[in-house]
Amino acid sequence: MQTLRKIEFETAPTNEATGRPAIQISGLSKWYGKFQVLRDVNLTVTTGERIVICGPSGSGKSTLIRCINQLENHQVGQLIVDGAEIGAKGRSLTAIRQDIGMVFQQFNLFPHLTVLGNCMLAPVRTKKYSKHQAREVALRHLDKVRIADQANKYPSQLSGGQQQRVAIARALCMEPKIMLFDEPTSALDPEMVNEVLEVMTTLARDGMTMLCVTHEMGFARRVADRVIFMDKGEIVEDATPQKFFDNPDNERSRRFLSQILH
Repeated sequence: MQTLRKIEFETAPTNEATGRPAIQISGLSKWYGKFQVLRDVNLTVTTGERIVICGPSGSGKSTLIRCINQLENHQVGQLIVDGAEIGAKGRSLTAIRQDIGMVFQQFNLFPHLTVLGNCMLAPVRTKKYSKHQAREVALRHLDKVRIADQANKYPSQLSGGQQQRVAIARALCMEPKIMLFDEPTSALDPEMVNEVLEVMTTLARDGMTMLCVTHEMGFARRVADRVIFMDKGEIVEDATPQKFFDNPDNERSRRFLSQILH
């Protein structure tokens, strides 16, 4: 049974919502063969909101955020990102993806490139930055995640926590409007978790729109504007952290919290 890890960083300030939707999901459903992994999901994320998505394994959490940048295709429903409908004519999927950064469980860094090279690659190839521009952007974001002093090292020379911070910096180098995190600390040793969560808290404090799939409930309590609880492909609870942790409405939410916290 997992205990609630004490996280040593300041609570992110309360978000002042802009009222403009960054993501609108309506009636989203998805199947793998005959198995329905998402069931009529409806969710609106306001620009600048910090959303934590939690739930048991196999509940559809990762599939949901992978649908947002179309690493997974949905079969039914509507998905609008920054005003553009995914799958509709007009703005290309490539253009939409440039506005969405994603950080995975595994770091997925190119082992043959240095930290700096990993961060420069996409801006040069996709945004057509000059190498000088890409280097400036990369160093700025490496400094933001407090790892600029490792810029000339290779991924194999870094700890897991350092590699994940590089992965976050690499995503930020595309100057995204939305950041998606798919259990970014699950592959880390416990002593490395906080350094990654601290970076994510800094992004939250800076006003980045964030959706984070995580079991780090201390992070959810301190940083999230809303906690989304999923089970069996459905959103069964959507509440403020205080409401979710102190008095959840759904029995499945209460059962989940009793198992993961004590």
